[in-house]
Amino acid sequence: MVKQQSTFSIHGVFRLITLLLVLPFATNAYAQASDWPESPKLDARAWAMIDARSGQIIASHNGDESLPPASLTKMMTLYLAFEAIKQGRLSLDTRVSVSEKAWKIGGSTMFLEPRLHPKVGELLHGIATLSGNDACIALAEHMEGSEETFAERMNAKARELGMLHSHFANATGFPTEGHVSAALDMATLGAALWRDYPDQYKLFGEKDFSFDGHVQPNRNRLLWTFNEADGIKTGHTQEAGYCLVGSAEKAGTRFVAAVFGTKSDRARAQETATLLKFGFNHFVTLRPAERDIRRQVEVFEGTEDHVWLKPTTDIWVTVPKGSESALSFRLRYDAPLKAPIRQDQKLGVIDAIITGKDGKVNVIRSFPMVAAASVGQASWISRQWDGLRLWMRDNSDAIENVTGNSEAK
Repeated sequence: MVKQQSTFSIHGVFRLITLLLVLPFATNAYAQASDWPESPKLDARAWAMIDARSGQIIASHNGDESLPPASLTKMMTLYLAFEAIKQGRLSLDTRVSVSEKAWKIGGSTMFLEPRLHPKVGELLHGIATLSGNDACIALAEHMEGSEETFAERMNAKARELGMLHSHFANATGFPTEGHVSAALDMATLGAALWRDYPDQYKLFGEKDFSFDGHVQPNRNRLLWTFNEADGIKTGHTQEAGYCLVGSAEKAGTRFVAAVFGTKSDRARAQETATLLKFGFNHFVTLRPAERDIRRQVEVFEGTEDHVWLKPTTDIWVTVPKGSESALSFRLRYDAPLKAPIRQDQKLGVIDAIITGKDGKVNVIRSFPMVAAASVGQASWISRQWDGLRLWMRDNSDAIENVTGNSEAK
Protein backbone atom coordinates (compact mmCIF):
# COMPACT_ATOMS: atom_id res chain seq x y z
CA MET A 1 0.00 0.00 0.00
CA VAL A 2 1.28 3.42 -0.89
CA LYS A 3 0.31 6.41 1.32
CA GLN A 4 0.75 9.72 -0.48
CA GLN A 5 0.88 13.21 0.98
CA SER A 6 1.16 16.02 -1.55
CA THR A 7 1.37 19.78 -1.42
CA PHE A 8 0.53 21.65 -4.63
CA SER A 9 1.76 25.18 -5.35
CA ILE A 10 -0.60 27.20 -7.54
CA HIS A 11 0.79 29.81 -9.92
CA GLY A 12 -0.37 33.31 -9.00
CA VAL A 13 -0.88 32.54 -5.28
CA PHE A 14 1.70 34.02 -2.93
CA ARG A 15 4.03 31.61 -1.19
CA LEU A 16 5.96 32.68 1.89
CA ILE A 17 9.67 32.27 1.27
CA THR A 18 12.03 32.22 4.23
CA LEU A 19 15.76 32.52 3.76
CA LEU A 20 18.21 32.18 6.63
CA LEU A 21 20.85 34.82 6.05
CA VAL A 22 23.78 34.72 8.41
CA LEU A 23 26.17 37.61 8.89
CA PRO A 24 29.85 36.99 8.16
CA PHE A 25 30.66 37.12 11.87
CA ALA A 26 27.85 34.73 12.85
CA THR A 27 29.69 31.41 12.91
CA ASN A 28 28.39 28.37 14.79
CA ALA A 29 25.37 30.48 15.79
CA TYR A 30 23.24 27.71 17.18
CA ALA A 31 25.91 26.25 19.45
CA GLN A 32 26.88 29.60 20.91
CA ALA A 33 23.42 31.14 21.38
CA SER A 34 22.76 32.56 24.87
CA ASP A 35 19.53 32.88 26.80
CA TRP A 36 18.11 36.31 27.56
CA PRO A 37 19.30 37.51 31.01
CA GLU A 38 16.69 37.84 33.73
CA SER A 39 16.09 41.47 34.69
CA PRO A 40 16.57 42.67 38.28
CA LYS A 41 13.74 43.37 40.72
CA LEU A 42 13.52 46.96 41.91
CA ASP A 43 11.87 48.60 44.89
CA ALA A 44 9.67 50.78 42.70
CA ARG A 45 6.15 50.81 41.36
CA ALA A 46 7.14 50.59 37.70
CA TRP A 47 10.25 50.67 35.56
CA ALA A 48 11.47 50.18 32.01
CA MET A 49 14.79 50.35 30.20
CA ILE A 50 15.44 50.52 26.47
CA ASP A 51 18.50 50.63 24.26
CA ALA A 52 18.44 54.14 22.82
CA ARG A 53 20.00 53.04 19.53
CA SER A 54 18.07 49.87 18.78
CA GLY A 55 14.87 50.82 20.59
CA GLN A 56 14.69 47.35 22.14
CA ILE A 57 13.09 46.89 25.55
CA ILE A 58 15.75 45.45 27.86
CA ALA A 59 13.73 45.30 31.08
CA SER A 60 10.22 46.27 32.12
CA HIS A 61 7.86 45.94 35.07
CA ASN A 62 4.46 47.61 34.83
CA GLY A 63 6.09 49.57 32.04
CA ASP A 64 2.77 50.35 30.34
CA GLU A 65 0.92 51.36 33.51
CA SER A 66 -0.36 54.95 33.33
CA LEU A 67 0.95 56.78 36.39
CA PRO A 68 1.49 60.41 37.44
CA PRO A 69 4.88 61.40 35.98
CA ALA A 70 5.52 64.53 38.08
CA SER A 71 8.35 66.63 36.63
CA LEU A 72 9.36 63.97 34.12
CA THR A 73 6.68 65.82 32.12
CA LYS A 74 9.24 68.56 31.48
CA MET A 75 11.10 66.26 29.12
CA MET A 76 8.24 66.70 26.66
CA THR A 77 8.21 70.46 27.23
CA LEU A 78 11.88 70.54 26.30
CA TYR A 79 11.39 68.23 23.33
CA LEU A 80 8.90 70.68 21.80
CA ALA A 81 11.23 73.59 22.49
CA PHE A 82 14.19 71.79 20.89
CA GLU A 83 12.02 70.98 17.88
CA ALA A 84 10.96 74.62 17.49
CA ILE A 85 14.60 75.76 17.66
CA LYS A 86 15.63 73.24 15.00
CA GLN A 87 12.79 74.40 12.75
CA GLY A 88 13.68 78.07 13.23
CA ARG A 89 10.45 78.94 15.04
CA LEU A 90 12.25 79.69 18.31
CA SER A 91 15.53 81.45 19.05
CA LEU A 92 17.79 80.97 22.07
CA ASP A 93 18.32 84.74 22.36
CA THR A 94 14.64 85.71 22.32
CA ARG A 95 13.46 87.44 25.50
CA VAL A 96 10.37 85.95 27.15
CA SER A 97 7.77 87.64 29.36
CA VAL A 98 7.00 86.12 32.76
CA SER A 99 3.27 86.01 33.51
CA GLU A 100 1.72 86.16 36.96
CA LYS A 101 0.79 82.48 36.56
CA ALA A 102 4.42 81.55 35.97
CA TRP A 103 5.61 83.76 38.82
CA LYS A 104 3.22 82.24 41.38
CA ILE A 105 3.36 78.59 40.34
CA GLY A 106 5.54 77.46 43.27
CA GLY A 107 7.37 74.17 43.67
CA SER A 108 10.72 73.94 41.92
CA THR A 109 11.52 77.28 40.30
CA MET A 110 14.35 79.33 38.85
CA PHE A 111 12.97 82.37 40.73
CA LEU A 112 11.43 84.16 37.78
CA GLU A 113 9.55 87.41 38.33
CA PRO A 114 7.45 89.61 36.01
CA ARG A 115 10.22 92.24 36.06
CA LEU A 116 12.58 89.74 34.48
CA HIS A 117 12.69 88.91 30.79
CA PRO A 118 14.81 85.76 30.54
CA LYS A 119 16.15 84.46 27.26
CA VAL A 120 14.80 81.23 25.83
CA GLY A 121 18.23 79.67 26.32
CA GLU A 122 18.13 80.50 30.03
CA LEU A 123 14.69 78.93 30.35
CA LEU A 124 15.96 75.71 28.80
CA HIS A 125 18.74 75.54 31.40
CA GLY A 126 16.22 76.36 34.10
CA ILE A 127 13.97 73.48 33.06
CA ALA A 128 16.61 70.83 32.36
CA THR A 129 18.85 71.55 35.36
CA LEU A 130 16.62 73.22 37.94
CA SER A 131 13.26 71.66 37.01
CA GLY A 132 11.77 75.15 37.01
CA ASN A 133 7.97 75.13 36.92
CA ASP A 134 7.99 78.87 36.29
CA ALA A 135 10.31 78.40 33.30
CA CYS A 136 8.00 75.74 31.81
CA ILE A 137 4.96 77.97 31.97
CA ALA A 138 6.78 81.02 30.63
CA LEU A 139 8.12 78.99 27.73
CA ALA A 140 4.77 77.30 27.01
CA GLU A 141 2.94 80.63 26.98
CA HIS A 142 5.58 82.16 24.72
CA MET A 143 5.41 79.30 22.24
CA GLU A 144 1.66 78.64 22.08
CA GLY A 145 -0.06 81.55 23.84
CA SER A 146 -1.31 79.45 26.74
CA GLU A 147 -0.26 76.39 28.71
CA GLU A 148 -3.48 74.64 27.71
CA THR A 149 -2.74 74.97 24.00
CA PHE A 150 0.84 73.88 24.62
CA ALA A 151 -0.48 70.73 26.34
CA GLU A 152 -2.38 69.89 23.17
CA ARG A 153 0.90 70.03 21.27
CA MET A 154 2.48 67.79 23.90
CA ASN A 155 -0.20 65.14 23.39
CA ALA A 156 0.12 65.28 19.61
CA LYS A 157 3.87 64.76 19.87
CA ALA A 158 3.38 61.92 22.37
CA ARG A 159 1.22 60.08 19.84
CA GLU A 160 3.79 60.73 17.12
CA LEU A 161 6.56 59.24 19.26
CA GLY A 162 4.51 56.17 20.12
CA MET A 163 3.89 57.11 23.76
CA LEU A 164 0.63 55.18 23.95
CA HIS A 165 -0.03 55.51 27.67
CA SER A 166 0.57 59.24 28.17
CA HIS A 167 -1.73 62.23 28.40
CA PHE A 168 -0.51 65.69 29.38
CA ALA A 169 -2.64 68.44 30.88
CA ASN A 170 0.14 70.91 31.64
CA ALA A 171 3.80 71.66 30.89
CA THR A 172 5.12 71.11 34.42
CA GLY A 173 3.78 67.82 35.76
CA PHE A 174 1.80 69.47 38.54
CA PRO A 175 -0.74 66.90 39.84
CA THR A 176 -3.88 67.15 37.73
CA GLU A 177 -6.57 64.58 37.01
CA GLY A 178 -5.83 62.76 33.78
CA HIS A 179 -2.19 63.87 33.61
CA VAL A 180 -0.36 60.54 33.25
CA SER A 181 2.49 58.76 31.55
CA ALA A 182 4.26 55.40 31.83
CA ALA A 183 7.78 54.17 32.45
CA LEU A 184 8.13 52.77 28.94
CA ASP A 185 6.77 55.99 27.44
CA MET A 186 9.25 58.11 29.35
CA ALA A 187 12.16 55.86 28.41
CA THR A 188 11.04 56.23 24.79
CA LEU A 189 10.91 60.01 25.14
CA GLY A 190 14.37 60.07 26.74
CA ALA A 191 15.81 58.11 23.84
CA ALA A 192 14.11 60.47 21.38
CA LEU A 193 15.63 63.52 23.07
CA TRP A 194 19.11 62.04 22.71
CA ARG A 195 18.54 60.79 19.16
CA ASP A 196 16.77 63.83 17.70
CA TYR A 197 18.54 66.69 19.49
CA PRO A 198 22.08 65.63 20.44
CA ASP A 199 23.36 69.20 20.80
CA GLN A 200 20.62 70.35 23.15
CA TYR A 201 20.74 67.04 24.99
CA LYS A 202 23.95 68.17 26.64
CA LEU A 203 21.83 70.38 28.92
CA PHE A 204 20.78 67.32 30.90
CA GLY A 205 24.34 66.70 32.05
CA GLU A 206 24.72 70.09 33.81
CA LYS A 207 25.32 69.74 37.54
CA ASP A 208 24.20 73.26 38.41
CA PHE A 209 22.94 76.49 36.90
CA SER A 210 22.97 80.12 38.03
CA PHE A 211 20.28 82.69 37.21
CA ASP A 212 19.73 86.15 38.67
CA GLY A 213 22.16 85.46 41.51
CA HIS A 214 20.67 82.09 42.46
CA VAL A 215 22.88 79.02 42.05
CA GLN A 216 21.03 75.69 42.25
CA PRO A 217 22.22 72.10 41.77
CA ASN A 218 20.75 69.49 39.48
CA ARG A 219 18.59 67.06 41.47
CA ASN A 220 19.77 64.07 39.45
CA ARG A 221 22.12 62.18 41.81
CA LEU A 222 23.24 59.91 38.97
CA LEU A 223 25.39 62.74 37.63
CA TRP A 224 27.56 62.41 40.72
CA THR A 225 27.28 58.68 41.48
CA PHE A 226 27.24 56.96 38.07
CA ASN A 227 30.26 57.76 35.94
CA GLU A 228 28.65 57.15 32.55
CA ALA A 229 25.41 59.02 33.33
CA ASP A 230 24.61 62.22 31.41
CA GLY A 231 20.93 62.82 32.18
CA ILE A 232 18.02 63.04 32.13
CA LYS A 233 15.29 64.20 34.55
CA THR A 234 13.93 63.74 38.05
CA GLY A 235 10.35 64.06 39.28
CA HIS A 236 8.54 64.00 42.58
CA THR A 237 5.09 64.59 43.99
CA GLN A 238 3.33 62.90 46.89
CA GLU A 239 1.15 60.93 44.50
CA ALA A 240 3.91 59.98 42.06
CA GLY A 241 6.62 59.23 44.57
CA TYR A 242 10.23 59.75 43.50
CA CYS A 243 10.80 59.22 39.79
CA LEU A 244 13.83 59.37 37.53
CA VAL A 245 14.72 58.89 33.89
CA GLY A 246 18.44 58.17 33.69
CA SER A 247 20.62 57.78 30.61
CA ALA A 248 24.17 56.57 30.26
CA GLU A 249 26.55 55.35 27.55
CA LYS A 250 29.44 52.91 27.70
CA ALA A 251 31.49 51.39 24.87
CA GLY A 252 28.99 52.43 22.22
CA THR A 253 25.92 51.16 24.06
CA ARG A 254 23.40 53.66 25.46
CA PHE A 255 20.54 52.77 27.79
CA VAL A 256 17.66 54.93 29.01
CA ALA A 257 16.02 53.73 32.22
CA ALA A 258 12.79 55.11 33.70
CA VAL A 259 11.84 54.39 37.30
CA PHE A 260 8.50 55.42 38.82
CA GLY A 261 7.34 55.46 42.43
CA THR A 262 10.40 54.93 44.62
CA LYS A 263 10.49 55.99 48.26
CA SER A 264 13.20 58.65 48.29
CA ASP A 265 15.56 60.81 46.29
CA ARG A 266 18.41 58.42 47.07
CA ALA A 267 16.33 55.34 46.23
CA ARG A 268 15.37 56.56 42.76
CA ALA A 269 19.04 57.05 41.89
CA GLN A 270 20.03 53.67 43.32
CA GLU A 271 17.25 51.77 41.54
CA THR A 272 17.95 53.50 38.23
CA ALA A 273 21.65 52.73 38.60
CA THR A 274 20.77 49.07 39.21
CA LEU A 275 18.93 48.96 35.88
CA LEU A 276 21.73 50.68 34.00
CA LYS A 277 24.39 48.39 35.50
CA PHE A 278 22.31 45.38 34.54
CA GLY A 279 22.20 46.63 30.97
CA PHE A 280 25.93 47.28 30.67
CA ASN A 281 26.86 44.02 32.39
CA HIS A 282 24.69 41.79 30.22
CA PHE A 283 24.08 43.42 26.83
CA VAL A 284 25.90 44.92 23.87
CA THR A 285 24.66 46.93 20.87
CA LEU A 286 25.69 45.77 17.41
CA ARG A 287 25.49 47.61 14.10
CA PRO A 288 25.69 45.28 11.12
CA ALA A 289 26.66 47.05 7.91
CA GLU A 290 24.00 47.48 5.23
CA ARG A 291 26.08 45.38 2.83
CA ASP A 292 25.71 42.47 5.26
CA ILE A 293 21.93 42.84 5.35
CA ARG A 294 20.90 43.64 1.77
CA ARG A 295 20.09 40.62 -0.38
CA GLN A 296 19.32 39.91 -4.00
CA VAL A 297 16.03 38.13 -4.81
CA GLU A 298 14.54 36.82 -8.03
CA VAL A 299 12.07 38.87 -10.08
CA PHE A 300 9.71 37.60 -12.78
CA GLU A 301 8.14 39.38 -15.75
CA GLY A 302 10.62 42.24 -15.46
CA THR A 303 13.39 43.93 -17.41
CA GLU A 304 15.76 42.57 -14.73
CA ASP A 305 15.91 39.04 -13.34
CA HIS A 306 16.78 40.15 -9.80
CA VAL A 307 16.37 43.09 -7.44
CA TRP A 308 18.36 44.07 -4.38
CA LEU A 309 16.47 44.49 -1.11
CA LYS A 310 17.87 46.87 1.47
CA PRO A 311 16.77 48.06 4.95
CA THR A 312 15.00 51.41 5.22
CA THR A 313 17.15 52.59 8.16
CA ASP A 314 20.45 51.89 9.86
CA ILE A 315 20.17 48.62 11.75
CA TRP A 316 21.08 48.41 15.42
CA VAL A 317 20.52 45.23 17.41
CA THR A 318 20.94 44.64 21.14
CA VAL A 319 22.01 41.12 22.13
CA PRO A 320 23.15 39.44 25.34
CA LYS A 321 26.91 39.50 25.80
CA GLY A 322 28.43 36.26 24.62
CA SER A 323 25.78 35.71 21.95
CA GLU A 324 27.17 38.12 19.38
CA SER A 325 28.17 35.24 17.11
CA ALA A 326 24.69 33.73 17.44
CA LEU A 327 23.05 36.65 15.66
CA SER A 328 21.63 35.83 12.24
CA PHE A 329 19.10 37.35 9.85
CA ARG A 330 16.05 35.81 8.25
CA LEU A 331 14.45 37.42 5.20
CA ARG A 332 10.73 37.01 4.66
CA TYR A 333 8.95 38.05 1.49
CA ASP A 334 6.03 36.96 -0.66
CA ALA A 335 7.10 35.14 -3.79
CA PRO A 336 7.10 35.17 -6.71
CA LEU A 337 8.01 38.83 -7.01
CA LYS A 338 6.69 40.28 -10.24
CA ALA A 339 7.50 43.50 -12.07
CA PRO A 340 6.83 46.35 -12.15
CA ILE A 341 8.63 47.19 -8.90
CA ARG A 342 9.14 50.73 -7.66
CA GLN A 343 12.32 51.93 -6.04
CA ASP A 344 11.86 51.97 -2.23
CA GLN A 345 8.77 49.76 -2.51
CA LYS A 346 8.42 47.62 0.60
CA LEU A 347 8.85 44.00 -0.44
CA GLY A 348 9.67 42.13 2.74
CA VAL A 349 10.93 42.04 6.30
CA ILE A 350 14.24 40.91 7.73
CA ASP A 351 14.29 39.49 11.26
CA ALA A 352 17.28 39.63 13.57
CA ILE A 353 17.20 36.30 15.38
CA ILE A 354 19.06 34.48 18.13
CA THR A 355 18.63 30.80 18.89
CA GLY A 356 18.70 30.03 22.60
CA LYS A 357 20.32 27.09 24.35
CA ASP A 358 16.92 25.38 24.34
CA GLY A 359 16.83 25.59 20.56
CA LYS A 360 14.08 28.19 20.54
CA VAL A 361 14.43 30.84 17.86
CA ASN A 362 13.93 34.33 19.28
CA VAL A 363 13.13 37.24 16.98
CA ILE A 364 15.00 40.20 18.44
CA ARG A 365 13.97 42.88 15.96
CA SER A 366 12.31 43.16 12.56
CA PHE A 367 13.13 45.68 9.84
CA PRO A 368 11.29 46.58 6.61
CA MET A 369 13.15 45.78 3.39
CA VAL A 370 12.61 47.81 0.23
CA ALA A 371 13.69 47.65 -3.39
CA ALA A 372 17.03 49.36 -3.99
CA ALA A 373 16.07 50.12 -7.60
CA SER A 374 13.07 50.05 -9.91
CA VAL A 375 12.38 47.10 -12.19
CA GLY A 376 10.24 47.78 -15.23
CA GLN A 377 7.76 45.37 -16.76
CA ALA A 378 9.16 43.18 -19.54
CA SER A 379 7.70 42.72 -23.02
CA TRP A 380 4.63 40.57 -23.58
CA ILE A 381 6.72 37.68 -24.90
CA SER A 382 9.09 37.78 -21.92
CA ARG A 383 6.15 37.85 -19.49
CA GLN A 384 4.64 34.78 -21.16
CA TRP A 385 7.97 32.98 -20.93
CA ASP A 386 8.25 33.77 -17.22
CA GLY A 387 4.70 32.58 -16.72
CA LEU A 388 5.66 29.27 -18.29
CA ARG A 389 8.76 29.07 -16.10
CA LEU A 390 6.62 29.58 -12.99
CA TRP A 391 4.09 27.00 -14.13
CA MET A 392 6.86 24.46 -14.71
CA ARG A 393 8.45 25.27 -11.35
CA ASP A 394 5.17 24.90 -9.47
CA ASN A 395 4.41 21.56 -11.03
CA SER A 396 7.96 20.37 -10.52
CA ASP A 397 7.67 21.25 -6.80
CA ALA A 398 4.38 19.38 -6.58
CA ILE A 399 5.85 16.21 -8.16
CA GLU A 400 8.87 16.39 -5.87
CA ASN A 401 6.64 16.73 -2.82
CA VAL A 402 4.55 13.72 -3.83
CA THR A 403 7.65 11.60 -4.46
CA GLY A 404 9.45 12.79 -1.36
CA ASN A 405 6.52 12.09 0.97
CA SER A 406 5.55 8.68 -0.41
CA GLU A 407 5.79 5.84 2.03
CA ALA A 408 5.45 2.16 0.99
CA LYS A 409 3.99 -0.37 3.32
